[in-house]
Amino acid sequence: MARKMLVDGEAPVADGEQYDYDLFVIGAGSGGVRGSRTAASFGAKVAICELPFHPISSDWQGGHGGTCVIRGCVPKKILVYGASFRGEFEDSKNFGWEINGDINFNWKKLLENKTNEIVRLNGVYQRILGNSGVTMIEGAGSLVDAHTVEVSQPDGSKQRYTAKHILIATGSRAQRVNIPGKELAITSDEALSLEELPKHAVILGGGYIAVEFASIWRGMGAEVDLFYRRELPLRGFDDEMREVVARNLEGRGIKLHPGTNLSELSKTADGIKVVTDKGEELIADVVLFATGRTPNSDRLNLQAAGVEVDQIGAIKVDEYSRTSAPSVWAVGDVTNRINLTPVALMEATCFSKTVFGGQQVKPDYRDVPCAVFSIPPLSVVGLSEQQALEEAKGDILVFTSSFNPMKNSISKRQEKTIMKLVVDAETDRVLGASMCGPDAPEIIQGIAVALKCGATKASFDSTVGIHPSAAEEFVTMRTLTRRVSPTSKPKTNL
Repeated sequence: MARKMLVDGEAPVADGEQYDYDLFVIGAGSGGVRGSRTAASFGAKVAICELPFHPISSDWQGGHGGTCVIRGCVPKKILVYGASFRGEFEDSKNFGWEINGDINFNWKKLLENKTNEIVRLNGVYQRILGNSGVTMIEGAGSLVDAHTVEVSQPDGSKQRYTAKHILIATGSRAQRVNIPGKELAITSDEALSLEELPKHAVILGGGYIAVEFASIWRGMGAEVDLFYRRELPLRGFDDEMREVVARNLEGRGIKLHPGTNLSELSKTADGIKVVTDKGEELIADVVLFATGRTPNSDRLNLQAAGVEVDQIGAIKVDEYSRTSAPSVWAVGDVTNRINLTPVALMEATCFSKTVFGGQQVKPDYRDVPCAVFSIPPLSVVGLSEQQALEEAKGDILVFTSSFNPMKNSISKRQEKTIMKLVVDAETDRVLGASMCGPDAPEIIQGIAVALKCGATKASFDSTVGIHPSAAEEFVTMRTLTRRVSPTSKPKTNL
């Protein structure tokens, strides 16, 4: 029976006539699994290769589910949950809870339960693929040509498979800073599987991972020093919200070192000696490099198929995720577009619909929401104030709300929730929304739907709030905080 292949007018290819598979996927992370499943649902014969499972990745270790499920979003969120209880215990006292004696934290128990969960999820992903009729092959895939994949086993054996189309979904990996003693540092992979909870952690980086691990380890009682090159953490986010996050980190007891880099690490009897570029020295038992990620493309032999990459190794693709080789496609972090799991899922779904579903569908990168799971979390959707000013043809209106959550009014925790809306003054359309405070990701996910539908500020104002809730503040911000023109600089008053 012929299978439907509707790309560039190509005729369908009958089973076994020319290729082993209609689609061969390299990498069984979020994007690869979604792409293979949806392609199979359209009737394609699909195979996928992935490395053997292990919580810490290497050249020969990976697992079904990829970075997000095994050594990223999921285990990180589990640790965030664990770290959050420290603050809950503190806050509970004014709600009448009397805790007598010490409250002890068992890191090994949490680690064991985290590992059990990712092992379970690895199995879930395998069952999902099997139930979808996708052939699973264990090993490392690389290209022989534009229609052939070679899968290598750790024992050195190799097997080749041909396919009408190849999808690359190999993700990215943590990178290390090239300084003396860099081998003494760990990345997020190892941080999620440490045998012992650090007493004093030094973190280099100012992005998602750095801020989240600072919150996790501090929440579990560790002393944490966070070093980053910029004035504020979370470059690329709204400047006003970055200030809020920095203040919250300090309020939770994390020591911030803005404008500071690490220059050298060395092993001592007391731990790891850390020297900064300002000449400061301190001793830590763990140093985490959270300094970005690199696309996993160097072992794919891309040049054999004429697949082009950019200067950092990201695979170049067009708006449909097609590479410079017409039969080879790529989605997710290996393309370095928007490096978020839900975006990889979107790209993979669009790929399958385009190639096997008879629909020409492009990923839509407008109004993609995201969250930083600091404690408390930050979540945003749409444009920051700075981005809105760069794109605006006219003035923008900024509405903000800073308030003490009801829970904090009893617990006496000095930590405000901050919300912000950025609005186009001419059209009244809401261009961006952000929130830092408890449940921010859950609230912003709903706001994202509104922005995707083109909501105006009037739409927000006419919406009835849920009382009492933090979320209702988004529909009661009637007072303008400031009006900003593209020729002026936004002022931060938080």
